[in-house]
Amino acid sequence: MLPHRTPHRARRTALGALSVAAVCSLLATPATAAPAGPGTPDAHCAGRARLHVPGAAHQQADCLDELTTAGTVSSGHTDPADYAGLTPKDLPTPTGAPGIQIDGYFPDTSATNTDHGWHHDSQFVIRLPDRWNGGLVVTGTPGNREQYANDRAIADWVLARGYAYAATDKGNTGTAFHRDGHRPGDAIAEWNARLTQLTRAARTVVTQRYHRPPARTLATGMSNGGYLVRWQLEHHPELYDGGVDWEGTLWRSDGPNLLTFLPAALRHYPAYAAGGSGAAEAAAALHRAGFPAGSEFLWPYHHQVYWDLTQRIYREEVDPGYDGATEAGTPYCASGTPACDADYDYAARPAAVHRAVDRIALTGRIGKPLITLQGTLDVLLPIGRDADVYARMIREAGRGSLLRYYRIEDGTHTDSLADAFPDRLRPMVPCHRSAFEALERWIAGHGAPPPDRTVPRPPDAAPATLLTSCPLSYGPGTRRNDQPQPTHR
Repeated sequence: MLPHRTPHRARRTALGALSVAAVCSLLATPATAAPAGPGTPDAHCAGRARLHVPGAAHQQADCLDELTTAGTVSSGHTDPADYAGLTPKDLPTPTGAPGIQIDGYFPDTSATNTDHGWHHDSQFVIRLPDRWNGGLVVTGTPGNREQYANDRAIADWVLARGYAYAATDKGNTGTAFHRDGHRPGDAIAEWNARLTQLTRAARTVVTQRYHRPPARTLATGMSNGGYLVRWQLEHHPELYDGGVDWEGTLWRSDGPNLLTFLPAALRHYPAYAAGGSGAAEAAAALHRAGFPAGSEFLWPYHHQVYWDLTQRIYREEVDPGYDGATEAGTPYCASGTPACDADYDYAARPAAVHRAVDRIALTGRIGKPLITLQGTLDVLLPIGRDADVYARMIREAGRGSLLRYYRIEDGTHTDSLADAFPDRLRPMVPCHRSAFEALERWIAGHGAPPPDRTVPRPPDAAPATLLTSCPLSYGPGTRRNDQPQPTHR
């Protein structure tokens, strides 16, 4: 969901969210890269000429000495602007993953993505390491970034462990993504279709390269990418063996969704920031809206960077009529201004708006194992209005046996903020990696993950320790969380 402010080759501002760090490998069996099996070519980049991405309108395959950003930055096979600001500054970069990279795009009519000079959306990247562990990881980007946005956060780590990897730009990018499509909700609905399309195509390409299909296909992603994981496991569980949802965006036609709590932030924060007699009541109103007590130190940054823009562009996507001919509202308008997003009342909007959200809404009816994690100090998508609610939805749908849910104490929506507040925040990335390894063991039949819980931030832990460790199992001070904290629907 997060906008990043770094220009991509001085041409656009996009949206994105979050980051990862290094966690020690806990399981060798499904994770360790090894030559792919009888009959599989093991020469460097073997079979590159015969690889074909089904349905692609254009593709380009290159043989690389290094598929991680340790090599792709210098070779021009990634774009650091895509992932700028998403990961902690000291996040190590793995190495040792030579192989094939395929860049391309599927047929599409929109042109927000200018990577490679193609000016074409539905771009993808597929990476095929020489030493393959039998698995495939697929992901969609956070926010509205382009296909390389997860390269530091996810791709580097899974490629170094031997996974094939595929990512999509979701079919539209940038802060004007809402212009794509014909009906309200079309742009977000396309995200789901594009990840399904890429997953099917990538499974075929993996089979071409290694002469056998992937033994396991795992979906993962953060923020909007986490939403895609949820939606895929609800609608296309046949394509996946499981998924890890990192603070996915929750869409529900009857709420909560981001349009039910962000207006309260825009409405009340100015009075809180001004101080004086109204500040305490404004803070209480923000807490009632879902922004957790103890997160106040993060509010100024989010008000400046995230809350306003996110509210306006996502509201424009599902409810363009709210502000008439104005596109995506008026930035930082004062409460009381006509058609101001600070006064947006989702519950009172016409039924057509709720139907638009229903097109992209989640149900909780997952069909494959899912691990969800979110930080307790997330103040873009507050945990009490997001992951707590989605976990309850899954249980109410009778799918609780397929879920493990971990609330990460002092985690927030953007891991780079842990660099700014090392004494108050912990990076989420090692927790994502612990969850990923737990999913590997779960689907391999090597034991279910630990029960749902709040994972504490170790007292007095050094930043370097928090960057590389996030045990999910019980330990001193660990709190059970089989029933998440009560939340308002």
